[in-house]
Amino acid sequence: MNDTTEIRMKKKIYLCGPIMDEHEGQARQWRGEAARRLGDDFTILDPMRRNFKDREVDSANEITEFDLQDIREADIVLVNYSKASIGTAMEVFYASHDLGKFVVAFSPFPFKECSPWMVRFCTKILPSLEDAIAYIREHFLIKSYS
Repeated sequence: MNDTTEIRMKKKIYLCGPIMDEHEGQARQWRGEAARRLGDDFTILDPMRRNFKDREVDSANEITEFDLQDIREADIVLVNYSKASIGTAMEVFYASHDLGKFVVAFSPFPFKECSPWMVRFCTKILPSLEDAIAYIREHFLIKSYS
């Protein structure tokens, strides 16, 4: 490898948001949109790529451990904060507090209706998925200056 060769590592984004008790297809819809719009420039870590069944005792530990592993590997956590979710809140806390990750959320809630915990542990909360994607592209896309 010579001095002009550039190794470009894509940053990794973990897609965090409600899955259990979510309306049919809702958990996949926004993740699919995020993956379509960010996948060319970032590596997407989607927890729904695994085929575990919620509420099965033998998969509960696997579900959480695989999700935590994805969060550890991620550079950025993209959060759908469209409703209260214990799993989402725990992932946000782990990513932000324990690992110091950059957490970008999108939410329909006005600031005064957001949980203080989500406000404290999300680095940035924006009003829509489109805004969150634009923010990530602006601030985290590795630009080549040749």
